[in-house]
Amino acid sequence: MADFIAAVDMGTNSFHLIVAKIKNDFSSFKIVDKEKKQIRLASHMGEDLSFISNEELESSIEILNGFKKISSLYNAGLNARATSAVREADNRAEYVRQIYKSTGIYVQTIEGHEEAALIFKGVRHGLKLNDEKLLNVDIGGGSTEYTLGNKSVFEFAESIKIGAVRLSKRFFNEFYIIDDNVKACLKYIEEQIKSSSIKTDCSFDIASGSSGTIQAAARLIIAQNNKPQPKDLNNFIFSYDELKNIAQLILSKKSVEDRLLLEGLEKRRADIMPAGILILLKTFELLHIKNMKVSSYALREGIILDELDKLKAV
Repeated sequence: MADFIAAVDMGTNSFHLIVAKIKNDFSSFKIVDKEKKQIRLASHMGEDLSFISNEELESSIEILNGFKKISSLYNAGLNARATSAVREADNRAEYVRQIYKSTGIYVQTIEGHEEAALIFKGVRHGLKLNDEKLLNVDIGGGSTEYTLGNKSVFEFAESIKIGAVRLSKRFFNEFYIIDDNVKACLKYIEEQIKSSSIKTDCSFDIASGSSGTIQAAARLIIAQNNKPQPKDLNNFIFSYDELKNIAQLILSKKSVEDRLLLEGLEKRRADIMPAGILILLKTFELLHIKNMKVSSYALREGIILDELDKLKAV
């Protein structure tokens, strides 16, 4: 039986690899290696994520071949799952075929509800929850996943097409902030959430957030409070008031160049952070969230746990 498993989260904004050493009883794991590469899938073709270009395919192959080399050092089987941009791409089948032809890696494209469920599994494990009722929000490049439930029962697991890259392309030409476009973006986010299966009057014990936008928001809050940045944000908590303050700060910086000067903001996120923070802000308001706990675990850790469950069933 393999001692290591590798998981790849092929997101719209970036690809993530983790390699995990698994315990003998398949109950848990320890992350021993990780890698992240920036990529903007389906970024060359208008507002919708509808086509992956040849350049993006070549970048994907290069990144995945690099990830394969890392995983092979551990003799780890590599499980690659693709999300919003790939599942919506008109040339999805050809993209997956060309990746397999060039890398030998089979990419499994997962649907939104499955993505939400896997993220939820990873987050619960990372936060070491028992049977608390958890609301998790995961803001990606192409979509945002909302999941509510306890250890075994979901009230909803929904993926909505409101991601930081998608909304940046739709509302912020050249990533420049105009007040009227901020209002239009907030209205659109509210409409998309309210037209979904998400219950905005839901109750929960803990609200958590995972992935890039939420971790970036947390780091901005830490920087604004003049505190040192922790290596790991897992279990860091921020309030609605703190979120409103950094949202105001981000939106006051109209251009990418202005936002590049913000202390605590990852440079590669300066272009899409306004759209991401608007999704988060509207989510807090509609779901009546007062405080959010950050999870550094998300989809890739959920993939590892899903593979462990399969091994336990053998």
